[in-house]
Amino acid sequence: MTQESAEPKQPTFDGPPLSLEEELAAAKAEPEPGPSIETVNESLKDGLNRCPKCGSTDVQLRGSTGMLVCLFCRNEWQEARVEEQFGLGEGIDELEGTVIASGAGDIAADVADQLTFKCEACGAEVVVDTAHALNARCHWCRHTLNVNQQIPNGAVPDAVLPFRLTKDEAVEKIREFASKRRLFAHKRFKKEFVPENVLGVYLPYLVIDARAESQYWGKGEVQTRRWTEKQGDNNVTYYAADVYQVARQVSFTVDDLTVEGSSERAQMGPANTNNIINTILPFDTKNAVQWNASYLVGFTSEKRDLNVEAVRPHLEEQLLSIGRSEVRSSLGRFDRGVRWEQEKLDVGGSRWVSMYLPVWLYSYRQESNGLLHYIAVNARTGETMGSIPVSQPKLLLAAFTVGTFLEGIAGAILVATA
Repeated sequence: MTQESAEPKQPTFDGPPLSLEEELAAAKAEPEPGPSIETVNESLKDGLNRCPKCGSTDVQLRGSTGMLVCLFCRNEWQEARVEEQFGLGEGIDELEGTVIASGAGDIAADVADQLTFKCEACGAEVVVDTAHALNARCHWCRHTLNVNQQIPNGAVPDAVLPFRLTKDEAVEKIREFASKRRLFAHKRFKKEFVPENVLGVYLPYLVIDARAESQYWGKGEVQTRRWTEKQGDNNVTYYAADVYQVARQVSFTVDDLTVEGSSERAQMGPANTNNIINTILPFDTKNAVQWNASYLVGFTSEKRDLNVEAVRPHLEEQLLSIGRSEVRSSLGRFDRGVRWEQEKLDVGGSRWVSMYLPVWLYSYRQESNGLLHYIAVNARTGETMGSIPVSQPKLLLAAFTVGTFLEGIAGAILVATA
């Protein structure tokens, strides 16, 4: 038994839900792109990241402090935080159009990965293969040359969040994670598992600020009666409810929403478990610093290969989800729930920054099915998640044992109540 009635105190909207044609027209009427944020560090364009104290280029990250350290004079320093350097935490509620930082610009498909630098110290030419590294040593004078120009192949981001956890700390996190699951782990994995083989890798992300408004239309149910009827040997429960038309709208902003900048990470395939990376979010992106390739010394990295437009649909899905979460607190009276039938999103403005985020990663390929397993550690927070190959016979045995145990308990209860 249902009763149709109207929801009191409906919010006001600019008309009914849009048709498909109207939604497409609204999408085409998106605000014009805003100005680009220029993040190129002109002082580093020659490829030499020098110690500000002695001028040496033998510089690397000290993981325990997150500071750069000169291996010649032991001076330590840190690049400026991009949050203050470029005002990225400000004016989100005033964003208009699409503002893109220079490191997040479109990737030119015809740009080669091989770059040639002329060493300013001795004049020799040094080739850097940006598909695999963003720095190289001069073979004559041993100066380290880094790619600091935001070249159009997507290799150089605007900002980098330095590693905080050391490799020893990450190994301990991975060892602890694996040891808790060794009972059901495949015996070959247990035999071959060497946590010391973890690698530090910087993964490319697009970090987004946005101002949006979302609207939702659907039906909500309020239960009015509930009863049980006997049907043969079974008891069947029925309920009656009033059904309401429900509409909600909410305006909100998001600060530092992180979205994968690599197509390999963004698309989970059947041959890997790389969605594990998303389970170790969030990163403290507010502490990211202006790009300096010295932070990458001793680590590997992936290159961004997704442009803003390719990532935009994923951003819109995230914003709609956030909007649904925002209106949930206003739906308490609908004890049978609300089913949204149509939704609309208007992104008034967005700001995009390309950023490298640090992860300690261990991988293991399962030979029986080719599945690639990962254990990942957030190199800032220590959050750890992963997958390991399991032994099917052990799982079946455990399920059979638990089932037998529960069946025994149920039998004992029946005997006791007989």
